[in-house]
Formats: sequence, C-alpha cells, structure tokens
Amino acid sequence: MTPNSSNPDKPVTDVIVIGAGIMSATLCVLLKALDPTLTIAGYERLDAVAAESSDAWNNAGTGHSAFCELNYTPERPDGSIDISKADKIAEQFELSKQFWASLALEGMLPDPASFIRTIPHMSFVWGAENVEYLRKRHTALLHSPLFQGMEFSEDPEQIARWIPLVMEGRDRSVPVAATRMTIGTDVNFGALTRALSNYVKSLPGVEFNLNHEVEDFRHKPDGIWRVKVRDLATGESSKVRARFVFIGAGGGSLPLLEKSGIPEANGFGGFPVSGQWLKCRNPAVIARHEAKVYGKPAVGSPPMSMPHLDSRQINGQKELLFGPYAGFSTKFLKKGSYTDLFRSIELGNIRPLLYAGARNLGLTKYLIGQVLQSPEDRTAALREYYPEANPADWQLEVAGQRVQVIKKDKKQGGVLEFGTEMVTSADGSIAALLGASPGASTAVAIMLDLVQKCFPERAKSPEWQARFKELVPSFGKRLADDPALTAEVRERSHQALKLDA
Repeated sequence: MTPNSSNPDKPVTDVIVIGAGIMSATLCVLLKALDPTLTIAGYERLDAVAAESSDAWNNAGTGHSAFCELNYTPERPDGSIDISKADKIAEQFELSKQFWASLALEGMLPDPASFIRTIPHMSFVWGAENVEYLRKRHTALLHSPLFQGMEFSEDPEQIARWIPLVMEGRDRSVPVAATRMTIGTDVNFGALTRALSNYVKSLPGVEFNLNHEVEDFRHKPDGIWRVKVRDLATGESSKVRARFVFIGAGGGSLPLLEKSGIPEANGFGGFPVSGQWLKCRNPAVIARHEAKVYGKPAVGSPPMSMPHLDSRQINGQKELLFGPYAGFSTKFLKKGSYTDLFRSIELGNIRPLLYAGARNLGLTKYLIGQVLQSPEDRTAALREYYPEANPADWQLEVAGQRVQVIKKDKKQGGVLEFGTEMVTSADGSIAALLGASPGASTAVAIMLDLVQKCFPERAKSPEWQARFKELVPSFGKRLADDPALTAEVRERSHQALKLDA
C-alpha cells in the first residue's frame, strides 16, 4: 500500500526504514522477531532490492572475519602485532552467522546455500620483511580462540598446492608466506538481502515501496517523525508518520541525515571512493582457483582497496575477480548524481572536510593514480598475485561506490574514518548508518547495538533479552574470552548453514 497524504487518519507506523540493503533488511527481520506486532514501512528509490552496495558485484563477498585482511592486525612500534581489532571483527561475523543460523532453523531462511558457502581465507605476502610480519601475525592470532586452526607456511610447494595460480611463474628466489583458514566464507549479500526482504514482506504489518524517494523529514513536538516521500513512477509526493526512522541508504545516508536536522548530524561529511574489478572470462582459469587471497594494501590506500584474488559464487556461477582498483567520483551511490558530494557540504562540516583533506593528501594522490591507471598498469597489479595472467582473459567491471566518514574532532578539526558510524538522535527516534568496510559482514552486530540504543527499555525487558539469546546464543558474552563457547556456537552455525566444519 502506498502512503496517501490525503488521509490524515492513516495510523502512525512504528518503524520506517530507508534503503533496501542488507542493513535495513537485517533490522526489519530482527525487530519483527523481537516483536511480531510492530508495523514497518520501507522506502527504496531504485526499482529493486539490494541494487547498490549489497549487490554481489558491488562488494567483496567476503565474510569478513579478519582471517585474511591484514589491515585489521597492525604492527605496533615495538614490532608486536595488535590483534584487538581482528578479534572484534571476527566476533562480529560470528554474531552474523549465529543470527542467520537461527533464521534457518526457524524456517525464515530456507536455503542457506543460496547465499553462503565455505571457502579458505588466505593472506599471501612476499619479501623477507613481509614474511616476518605474517609469521608474527599468525603467532599472535593463535592466542585467540577465534583463530584456532589457522595454518602458516613459507614452503612454496605447499602454498602452490593451496593456490596454484599464485605460485606458477613466480620467482622462487623471493621468499613468500601464506596463512590459510579453511572455515572462511563467501557470502552473496545481495541474495541474502533479497531472502530476508522476501521473508519480512510476507509478515503482517509490513509494507515495502520501491521507486519511492525520501525527500524530507520533520520531527514534531509529539515525538512523531513526518517523512515526505515521492513516488518516482507517478511524481506524486505524500507524507507518512513514524515513531522511529532508520536511514540505511548506503552512500545516500549522509544527505538524508543532514535533512533530518538533528544536532548529532552536525559536522559529518563524506569522502566517496569508487571501485573496479578485473573479472576473469576464462572458465579453465576460474576452475583452478578456490580461495580468497588477500595481500598487503598499498601505502595510503583505503581499506576497501586491499588487493585480493577472489573466488566467488554469484547467482549460481563460479567467478574469479581481482581488485578492487580504487578511484574517485563525486557520486555517493553507484546510481547517484555527480553533484552528491557538493550538495552534502554544509556550514557545519566545511571545517572537518578541509582538515581531513589536508591530512590525507597521500590518499588523494593514491586515488588520482588509480584513476589514471592504464590497462597495462592494472595487469601489472594482477600479475603480482597471478604471475602468468593473460590480459585477454580479463575484463574491467565497475564495482560499488563507498562513502568514507569524515567527522569533526576537537583536537584535529576533522578526521577521516574507514569504518562504520552509527549516528542517533538524543531521544533515539532516528538513526543513520554511515561508512563502509567491513559493512555487510557486521550487519547483525550493528543492528543489535542499534536496537539496544534506540529501544533501551524494551531491549532490557526479560522477553527481548530471552529472544536476543535465542537468535544469537553468544549474546552478551565475549567469544574471544571463551574457547568452549566459540567452538559451540561455530558448530551450531555451521550445521544450520550447511557449512564445512
């Protein structure tokens, strides 16, 4: 049903979600699982669910567990390895698997194989200094129960058995090393989002409107949000009312957050980063690689640009991608406008934008270099991971658009963040998710935090606490401190999701 502003007696909706990606779908399913009586209305400006960042071609498809992503384990000045962020990311993805497992067990996700499969996660480096780093990283990670079973090798023959494409034609005089975690996953977040959306739309009290663009917000003294929505098919605008609003529109979240007028939105800006993949077209080559192989990112590059040679399963077909190659566009969405960046600049965020820009000139230089790359440059980067790559086997594809968060900082004026940022109003009646990596993999952890922050009294109730623990058995506990619990929840998740142990 499309909202009609001519009907002032239309009931107030409990929840409005903006955007049809993995975040909104996760929140809707979670809220309806906690309280089936809640009413929810969703609005998406495109004509399909999961058509932007959640689409399989627009993200890495990695179940980000810090198994292979080297940027989550920085080396300290004293040479030791900090695994705190790796522990956090790994735990967040375990929450996602537990939630999806519960939905599968309760019949809400009937076919886990349509969106998740097991695939080894590997890190690969070369050069004596990088080999030593990877060795220390492996030793440090084995202190955490979340990384038990991780293998390490400096033996070229062993690594060649794991990832033959990476080793064929490589100079054997250069030292190499790799780690392998066999319980890594490949996730089609587009397929998952569509499955979650289809389920939640089948429930009473839920309506979802495609081709509808949110234009404005007003928060009235009665605590209710008035949201102006335009039907892009007819051009007609209408107003709907809600007690709580979630802005989960990917790169489009920042402009909408600014329109909300909440004080907490002041000072936030965005820095858009685009991406491209090289996609393999040779079935014989695709068939010979079965791993997600991540390397060290270039100095000054954003985390989303970590190079990886990546076996994927997309819409029932095996694919092989390399990249992503970063770039710059003033669009905030892949299907956005080139004026997005300029229209996001306001008096409140000019200072943070300028300060963050001045301190990240290296990033700007890196992105310009990526934009100016020739086909030969891209092939050279590919051959660092696949030495015998034939350029004729690969074609360039446009990947997703990400908007990195810039926010004000008392000491530095403005800082550029590469993670995600949840912005909520003081009364908890509106929330917006900004940022990018690791994004989709941590959707469940982010939405659990949102629900507890924006629905605090209900979240503390015995009923909701019990349901939290049914959906996510480790809820309220820290897996990194409990090897037995880690093993228990992993076994449950892997059985329910039909993953290899």
